[in-house]
Amino acid sequence: MGRVLGVELGELGQRIYATSYLTGEFLLRSGQTTSHYFDKYRFEADPVLLDEVAAAMIPLVPAGTEVLAGLEMGGIPVVTALSRHTGLPCAFVRKQAKPYGTARLAEGAETAGRRVTIVEDVITTGGQVVLSTTDLRALGATITDALCVINRNPTTPTALTEAGLTLHPLLTPANLQPPA
Repeated sequence: MGRVLGVELGELGQRIYATSYLTGEFLLRSGQTTSHYFDKYRFEADPVLLDEVAAAMIPLVPAGTEVLAGLEMGGIPVVTALSRHTGLPCAFVRKQAKPYGTARLAEGAETAGRRVTIVEDVITTGGQVVLSTTDLRALGATITDALCVINRNPTTPTALTEAGLTLHPLLTPANLQPPA
């Protein structure tokens, strides 16, 4: 599987599997149902595991990235940890701007006129990534790449490719195996 900054990806995949893999009947954001599910909040709530995930994601950050943009809600802990490791500022992207306070879609670092990389936790179809990318581009961000901890697919979802995004997943189904 390989080692990334001292983190062995096969072992990391096994630990995420052991921490967050659930079976049952689950409805995904995409509307699909599945009998297996990775409860991202379980690995995001483990500070040691989240720190190792972020460390392993560092090489996935495209050169020239100026801002890391984490999507509400699961992308927020991941982007915060990754920002700490890379020193890059981060933005916290809402699904829609709130009508009060700053009334901004993206809180934190400014995204307009900057090269932004989207950060998400788990991707199935990429629907929210595409929606948020479209919204941020309309506000002046330049976005060509997205990172995720888990791509539930063996390849990049078509919606991301059609939106002009290159996906950089840390883990795919091949890496997510039960511990030996």
